[in-house]
Formats: sequence, C-alpha cells, structure tokens
Amino acid sequence: MSKFVFTSESVSEGHPDKVCDAISDAILDNLLEQDSESHVACETLATTGTVIVSGEIRSKGTVDVEKV
Repeated sequence: MSKFVFTSESVSEGHPDKVCDAISDAILDNLLEQDSESHVACETLATTGTVIVSGEIRSKGTVDVEKV
C-alpha cells in the first residue's frame, strides 16, 4: 500500500486570490483578442487599497490595465 499526502486549497468568491486571478485573466484575454501570438506572464498582487499588476508582456495589442 502506497502512502501519499493529498493537499487542497479552496477559496471563496471575493477572496483576494480570486480577484487577482480574474484581473490577470482579463488582461490575458484582452491581449489575445487583439493578437493571438501574445506572450503574457502577468501577475496581480493585492492588499488593502492597492493592486499591482506586474510581469512580462509581448504583444502587438495594447491594454489599459486600469480599465480592466
């Protein structure tokens, strides 16, 4: 019999991880709509009153991060 450890994380709607994922996904989707060859490594970080979008983007498209 094998021994293994199973771990899992679950967060509810409105959790900062979910909000950050939604922002990063929206930026990716926006750029891919404009340029299907876009390369996006986008991270979003959030704390009370502050959101930071960081990473690398190579695309012919443009995105207004504040509108996303």
